[in-house]
Amino acid sequence: MADIPYVAPVRDMRFVLETLVELEELRKLRGYEEATPDMVEAVLSEAAKLAAQVLSPLNHVGDIAHAKWSEDGVSMPQGFAEAYAEYRDGGWNSLPFDPEWGGQGLPWAVAFGVQEMLHAANMAFGLCPMLNQGAVELLEAHGTTEQKQTFLTKLISGEWTGTMNLTEPQAGSDLGPVRTKAIRQPDGTYRISGQKIFITYGDHELAENIIHMVLARTPDAPEGTKGLGLFIVPKYQIKETGELGDRNDVACVSIESKMGIHASPTCTMAFGERTDGAVGYLVGEPQSGIRMMFTMMNNARLAVGLQGVAISARAYHQALAFAQDRVQSRSVSDPNGAPVAIIEHPDVRRMLLSMRALTEAGRSLVYVAVGVLDRAKRDKDPERRAGWQRRVDFLTPIVKAWCTDNGCEVASMGVQVHGGMGYIEETGAAQHLRDARIAPIYEGTNGIQAADLVYRKVARDKGEAADELLAEIAEFIRDHEDSTELKPFLQHLKEAIGAIDEATRWIVAESTRNPTALGAGSRPYLEMWGITVSGYYLLKGAKIALERLAADEEDKKFYSSKVTVAGFFADTYLTRVSSLRSSVCATHNSIMAFDF
Repeated sequence: MADIPYVAPVRDMRFVLETLVELEELRKLRGYEEATPDMVEAVLSEAAKLAAQVLSPLNHVGDIAHAKWSEDGVSMPQGFAEAYAEYRDGGWNSLPFDPEWGGQGLPWAVAFGVQEMLHAANMAFGLCPMLNQGAVELLEAHGTTEQKQTFLTKLISGEWTGTMNLTEPQAGSDLGPVRTKAIRQPDGTYRISGQKIFITYGDHELAENIIHMVLARTPDAPEGTKGLGLFIVPKYQIKETGELGDRNDVACVSIESKMGIHASPTCTMAFGERTDGAVGYLVGEPQSGIRMMFTMMNNARLAVGLQGVAISARAYHQALAFAQDRVQSRSVSDPNGAPVAIIEHPDVRRMLLSMRALTEAGRSLVYVAVGVLDRAKRDKDPERRAGWQRRVDFLTPIVKAWCTDNGCEVASMGVQVHGGMGYIEETGAAQHLRDARIAPIYEGTNGIQAADLVYRKVARDKGEAADELLAEIAEFIRDHEDSTELKPFLQHLKEAIGAIDEATRWIVAESTRNPTALGAGSRPYLEMWGITVSGYYLLKGAKIALERLAADEEDKKFYSSKVTVAGFFADTYLTRVSSLRSSVCATHNSIMAFDF
């Protein structure tokens, strides 16, 4: 059971890209002209083969074997090095990056479709490319020409991989207490000394070099996050010829034993234990590190939200296969008949449809957000670019938190569908739940995402970005309120945006009077947005599906499913939004007053 093959939902991905992301409109942006429907279909189809044939079979293998540490470094489970070589040699790492440095220049929205497959097939494997893409984004945005020439081509090709080194034993969510030191040398380089923990793929044997992005503090820097600089610290130094030189003074001294993602090495990294420090190269100004690191973190937060969708899709696929095969009990509609597959039982069908609805809602939310990111990067008009950036900034914490919470919920429902067999490791359902559980924690806990939403994205701009999105949803409702098929569901959506509007007005008002109250209500507020925006996207998709059904297009079952899923989501989840308003606005007194 643990080896049920992964089958990528390519048709569902294409539907979201075509109808909600509006890929044809993206193709009008500079550099995206080659992203034709045929090319996107080919990319997704080939990636689906890699995910199913190469990565998925290693998922259970890696879970059992784990990454291993020794004094010589980290060794990966059998098959991972060969799988990474196939991924690298196929050019998959380069999809969304600048052709100037060896990238293929495809939209990020298309690249995220491929990444969903990687994470669904093998989440522990997918973490290595995910961190690497963040390092590329950081250097593309903030590196010098010399740094780009030295590092970018190899990182984009996947010959080298990148990491993010922020956390220390005393500095987790709050990076102000970071103690890692950076001492400037006469030649302009820096000597980096200190220790970092929880470093994903901090050491491994998949690539010939690992490029660490490290937050550290120079001796004259002020305390707090404003005093942090960002430094490139390669595992192996690079000669002027581009060849690898001596081993740098950076090493993995241990890896963590974790609840899930066992094949992903989570490393404790020591800098400067053998000498006076590892050689590092400053990126930008000495005290602008945290600002630049947010380029990498925001990329990772969208990607982690995608992980929630991916693990949901994998758990749903496996639960569906089990429910279709497992025979247990008679149907309630035919109590005298033979036992039936459990998919015939109403509550099992409820769980499966819930799993599918949350998965499709999350996919719509993530892909649209990344399509907005593409527009923020490539739109020629500066004012429109600023608007797109405001939108993706607003959506990022919602994507990260709501989709990863759902990843846990869907994986848990997957275990429940399996019944007792789901609690047994042999079926593989438990691994999805164990793997999913990290996603609400890393790259900024979901509580931090909620705080970011209320304090930075709503209170700071007096609700401007929120109002823009609410207005867009309201316009959609007005334009389609005469639709017989959509009308009852649009009413749920209308009530949801009314509740969010009230909660937003309250947040803006309380931000100066009682900021603690905002934090107490931040999680249900983010949940309101996650449900509402994804429900809006599902209903947009349902509208297009209805049009294609009316046009008597082929694939009626597929388009009918989009209408049914959207309606189920509206009835089941959108109806919860109004009740969450009270949790946002009315529970802070009891939360803060309770004597623990």
